[in-house]
Amino acid sequence: MITLYSYPMLFGTADNNGYGLKVFAFMRLARLPFVHEHIFDASAAPRGQLPYIVDDGAVVGDSESIVAYLISKYHLTIDAALTARERRLNILLARLLDDLYWVMSYSRWKDERFWPLFQAALLREHPSLTEAGLAKAREFNAQRYHFQGIGRYTPDAAYARGLADLDVVDDIVSSGAYVHGAVPTSADAGIYGFIANIHFYDIETPLKQMVSSRANLVRHCLAIHETVTQEPPGPHRR
Repeated sequence: MITLYSYPMLFGTADNNGYGLKVFAFMRLARLPFVHEHIFDASAAPRGQLPYIVDDGAVVGDSESIVAYLISKYHLTIDAALTARERRLNILLARLLDDLYWVMSYSRWKDERFWPLFQAALLREHPSLTEAGLAKAREFNAQRYHFQGIGRYTPDAAYARGLADLDVVDDIVSSGAYVHGAVPTSADAGIYGFIANIHFYDIETPLKQMVSSRANLVRHCLAIHETVTQEPPGPHRR
């Protein structure tokens, strides 16, 4: 049985981090049975980052590596029909979502307007957390933002990057039911991981406001959400 280790839920999403929710959605779309373990401490994870999976003794981290590993080991056909051009588009999309990640994280941990609301939500939904522990996490993230670069932006400039990213994603999902046609693929799982963590986020950041205003983003998010939140046929969480 595969075990997925990722961050806990928030505002009804199975993981409050885009990468963990991406892997969750991928495994659900691929109909792979798994156990989902929610953790905060990433010290035991590969490279100290969540999510990761443990599968028959194999430990695999990084969401893209996890997806590739699962497709190879379990001969999954979720992306089998994709053309070479569509696979290249998936790489571009993954890199764009990497950029969006930093703006999303900035909106939660750094922006003084929204940090108190985010902190309160975490403390409310996860009583094991403490204000002191979250303050340390916030300080750690501030260092990450500085060295990555987003922490040196003004809020308006930071959000301009994220809004531009969302505009591209909106265009990608506007032409049909899913990114590559009538059935979802791994690209849709990736988009869902990030858009769901904005759409269901109960704090009105500029990112949330934009997603709410784009009918195609909301349509795509809700379609994947309905599919991946259905009760699975085998063990899922404990």
